[in-house]
Amino acid sequence: MQHLPLVLTVVGYLLTLTLLPVVLLTKKRESVATVAWMIAIVTMPYIGAFFFLVFGINRVGRRVKSRLAALRNATRTVPQLAGHHHLSESRLNDIQRDLWRLAERVGGTRATVGNSVQLLIDANQTFKEIVAAINSAQSSIHLEYYIWQPDRIGTALRDLLISQAKRGVQVRFLYDAIGSSRLTNRFLKPMRDAGIRVATFVPGQSLRERWSINLRSHRKIVIVDGEIGFTGGMNVGDEYLGRDPHFGLWRDTHLALRGPTVLQLQEVFAMDWHYATGDDLSPAAFPEPVESGHVLGQVLADGPNEEDGVFHALLFAAINRAERQITLATSYFVPTPPLVSALETAALRGVRTRVMLSSPKTYWATRNAARSYYDSLLRAGVEIYEYQAGQFHPKTLTIDGCWSLVGTPNFDSRSLYLNFEVGVALYDLGLAEQLDHHFDQDLPNAHRILSDEWSRRSTLAKLKENFCRMFSPVL
Repeated sequence: MQHLPLVLTVVGYLLTLTLLPVVLLTKKRESVATVAWMIAIVTMPYIGAFFFLVFGINRVGRRVKSRLAALRNATRTVPQLAGHHHLSESRLNDIQRDLWRLAERVGGTRATVGNSVQLLIDANQTFKEIVAAINSAQSSIHLEYYIWQPDRIGTALRDLLISQAKRGVQVRFLYDAIGSSRLTNRFLKPMRDAGIRVATFVPGQSLRERWSINLRSHRKIVIVDGEIGFTGGMNVGDEYLGRDPHFGLWRDTHLALRGPTVLQLQEVFAMDWHYATGDDLSPAAFPEPVESGHVLGQVLADGPNEEDGVFHALLFAAINRAERQITLATSYFVPTPPLVSALETAALRGVRTRVMLSSPKTYWATRNAARSYYDSLLRAGVEIYEYQAGQFHPKTLTIDGCWSLVGTPNFDSRSLYLNFEVGVALYDLGLAEQLDHHFDQDLPNAHRILSDEWSRRSTLAKLKENFCRMFSPVL
């Protein structure tokens, strides 16, 4: 025992020598994150090493990345979509055209014509539409969720899936290992017994990747018969129906899709299913799409397997392209420095820039980190609102009432660089106007943060905010 301090010192020294090169070789979007990890490992070798292994690895392995890239290229040549990319640029204004070209280039998917898109704001209506679609299934039901709770609504949907599987419908269910950690074998066994294919989304196969809880599938996807698709902010759980007294009313935004965009959503599911199981979907999962509307839409996927942040690039460009109005609704607001600068510059240019964030019931760390950005945003003229009537969970952005993005990514580093996310870019005036209208309807339930009021907050509040801001890259 007398040599224990020496042994611990030597082991700590070796840990430091081993991990410092790893930190330097791990790509970080912000150099401050690299410096912070190095300081933590040098000053607290054991604690720093543990937290780096758990939180600091934010890229999938090279083998997994190449596997996903190959599958991504394969699914994006789905022949059924070939006839649905004929876009007349004359339909688009300058802003839509610029963002369409950028999204196609960074996201790798082309915009499709002939879609119908329904905005779902009310949670009860959202689940009602999903249940109706599942009940109508004839051949297949594919579901991918970040959070699926084994509570009343989660059990009811599970039993409905079991019923459909017994009718001969092929059901595939993919859930995130961390977000849906409450799902036990007791809950899942009846699904497997009924013939439902159940798989878990785990970041990777290597020990390093399995240790990292950073890499999560934050996607929420339902696809029925390759014809009806759902995606957006809503997971499966009683809290999303307002049944949790801690959160109260749950305000969210979801989409119901018909038309070619459903096959693009199916491509995302196919990639994740292959990633989790090694299996491919059959050609029957990609039926010839039936044009059911006039909306131009584009499904975009992003994740740590991408070399460039798809949503970060698109959000940055959209904000900088705005001429009249920016309307942002997000549950978590821990933006990167370029996005903060883009919002401030837009407001200084005279663009009305409005941001609505989740209520004070948000997690303590993310709430305080978000508030650390208020000072500079308010000085630039950005309007900031905190929702008070319950939990605020949408992830939407509209630009000049003509372009919108709706999906699963929040306005934070985790969504933009760490999570696997999915969103739909919509080049439609009517849908952008609907989203702006819902934002306006939320204003009576929100508290606007004013500069004078904010400048009077306590020193303790400022300390909490700046402390939490240090952890922004992993919040």
